[in-house]
Amino acid sequence: MAKPILVLKFGTASITTDKGDLDEVVIEEIARKVAVIHEQYNIVIVSSGAVGAGKKFLKNYNGTLNEKKAAASIGNPLLMNMYSKYFSPYGISLAQSLCERHHFSNRDQFLQLQQTYQKLWASNIIPIANENDVVSNLELKFSDNDELATLIAAGFGATKVLFSTSVPGVLDASGQVIEKLDTSDKKVLLLANKEKSATGLGGMTSKLNFARLANQMGIEVVIFGIRSGDGILKALKGETGTLCPAQKINLSARKKWLASGSLISGRIQIDAGAYKALQKRGSLLAVGIKKILTGFENGEIIEILDEENNAVAVAMSKVASSILSQNQNLKNLEVAHADNIVLL
Repeated sequence: MAKPILVLKFGTASITTDKGDLDEVVIEEIARKVAVIHEQYNIVIVSSGAVGAGKKFLKNYNGTLNEKKAAASIGNPLLMNMYSKYFSPYGISLAQSLCERHHFSNRDQFLQLQQTYQKLWASNIIPIANENDVVSNLELKFSDNDELATLIAAGFGATKVLFSTSVPGVLDASGQVIEKLDTSDKKVLLLANKEKSATGLGGMTSKLNFARLANQMGIEVVIFGIRSGDGILKALKGETGTLCPAQKINLSARKKWLASGSLISGRIQIDAGAYKALQKRGSLLAVGIKKILTGFENGEIIEILDEENNAVAVAMSKVASSILSQNQNLKNLEVAHADNIVLL
């Protein structure tokens, strides 16, 4: 049987010191613990830290977009060299995987990425993934590696994602770690401090958002403190940090990709009758669309909102919005086929 897939995500604050330098003690500990479980899982490490490692080499660094790109170009080899230094004694080889958002929104490119990872795993090599900050605008401005870890996990069929943080887990109002958290209720997002970490892009809000998405894709998530004793091994067993249990689902790999990896191009609002049809696994017809909120082309991914503006589904469109607006009253005009619709 194929090994289960495990995604480990390490944020900038987890693997750097207060001064922003890569923390060799933490990275050495990561290597030691991953070596223990390497034979049991096909592992992907999603690691931030490139910008943090490289920015000190730039004069008068102020954190502009171009400066972050330059810092990433310096920091990426430093990050990989550091990981390689500490994984090498265990006989574990590593591969660098610089990803961009379109690698997930384009299914052909996504499948190529998946095949590459499978080839690496067949040779017992661990890919270390990071956003391609050097050339990408969207990732740096609107996303973080919590999203990248979740997209890899959902697209590749991972069973678990471990989000490491600089704190012991998700904390309640009294500062105590919440051991188990049901993310099916959006109110869990209120538990997060809205501030981002001083060194990274994300924060607890990001982790909870993407934990919710992963849970909806049937993936278990643990948010834990990297500096907790045996943190990785205990998190894997659900013995430390905050456990976010997976929800029971029955989605094909393609529908998981559609729901989590695709890049939304347009948005539409539907009426109550159309929503009931979707809930019964029906297709979306033009007559049920109340409003086109954002334009889109044939074959692009659209987000479907109900009458209260709640996102209820995503779908691959069969017609462009320009054609739809001219023929919206045609009862049999199919906007999205049921096989290309995923309820959220």
